[in-house]
Amino acid sequence: MANVLFVSSENAVRSQLAEACLRHVGKGRFGAFSCGVPGKTANTVSPVALEVLHRAGMPLAYLSPKTWERFLAPGGTRIDIVVALDGESMHTHPTWPWQARSAHWAYPPLLHTLTPVSNRVQQAERTLHSLRHRVELIVNLHASGKLRSGDWQGIGEASPMAAFSAK
Repeated sequence: MANVLFVSSENAVRSQLAEACLRHVGKGRFGAFSCGVPGKTANTVSPVALEVLHRAGMPLAYLSPKTWERFLAPGGTRIDIVVALDGESMHTHPTWPWQARSAHWAYPPLLHTLTPVSNRVQQAERTLHSLRHRVELIVNLHASGKLRSGDWQGIGEASPMAAFSAK
């Protein structure tokens, strides 16, 4: 079972959506975790994320903001794949001690915007829909034995199968 760490700057919305989605869709075939950037990590999961996940029927009980320091600690969970969900976490993350593969799935920020809360909910729903599409591709490729470690990078881009066309 591969352990996947979703990283976004605050670990309040995007990475929580991704973690919940992989746990839900992957049904125990992956270990799903999320974290934020130290010094920027939120104190609580965003109510927007909780509402969107509740509407989607995904469990919420295990969600909480965490920093990546938790995953760098000796004896901590070994992570096989790190997926950065924003530019900041892609460029500022530490050197992982376990030679994890990495991917960058860029999503716009969903917090601290000037848009009304109702629009943030719609944006979070669109983000969850996109994440679910990518996660379903990963889970299905894994189940079929066609998933390779480098496949995470291109999953779900303009053409979902573009990452595999040259292989």
